[in-house]
Amino acid sequence: MRKYLIAGNWKMNMTTTEAKKFAKELLNSIKNVKDNVTVMIAPPFTALDGVGSLIKGSVIKLGAQNINENQDGAYTGEISADMLLDLGVEYVIIGHSERRHIYGETNELINKKVLFTLKKGLKPVLCVGELLAEREAEKTNDVIKEQLIKGLNGVTDEQMNSLVIAYEPVWAIGTGKVATPEQAEEVHLFIRNIIKELYNKNVSENIIIQYGGSVKADNIDGLMKKDNLDGALVGGASLKADSFSRIVNFS
Repeated sequence: MRKYLIAGNWKMNMTTTEAKKFAKELLNSIKNVKDNVTVMIAPPFTALDGVGSLIKGSVIKLGAQNINENQDGAYTGEISADMLLDLGVEYVIIGHSERRHIYGETNELINKKVLFTLKKGLKPVLCVGELLAEREAEKTNDVIKEQLIKGLNGVTDEQMNSLVIAYEPVWAIGTGKVATPEQAEEVHLFIRNIIKELYNKNVSENIIIQYGGSVKADNIDGLMKKDNLDGALVGGASLKADSFSRIVNFS
């Protein structure tokens, strides 16, 4: 039986002081997490140390919002895997739509990041999703298939056990729009079938596929009732303890 991963992507929000205060509040609000639910939060890099120290040993896992694909070197402004590991990071969000469409990250670069993240023993959360124009042109499946094939190039069956996929329709991120549970289920099933083609039935049945895109406390229950939705990658609603705890404790 697959588990659920509820992840909070804090993006470029909160100072270290604010993040530590919020993490304490969050710990108090989600003490009793269901056994089949893993919770992860990805603060900004500056807050990873402070937040990581507070949540260490708790029900909350620490994630990072990005990673560099190289071991070390002259890469001004970048963060290495060893830096993240040193802070207790377990998960890394890779290929988020904002990285793809604002900063121009290609499928090939994202693949390098996925492979290096796995090599270092971290768990990548590989994000895929289509633009509104691509959905309206009925190219959703083509876009996602290409992102998966190129993003997972070189990833072994065994490594897939440590990888999470997040489907995030770009048109639904931060817009207030959300894919209906039926729309999300259709794409999640498509993703699972692509994974089956690329790997095997066992890998496809066990991989966690999250949904991301304006997930809120008032729509989480309907989304999580679908067979192929295994959690959520939450943006704005993860910045409020009451809404994020309600999402974590979906019914």
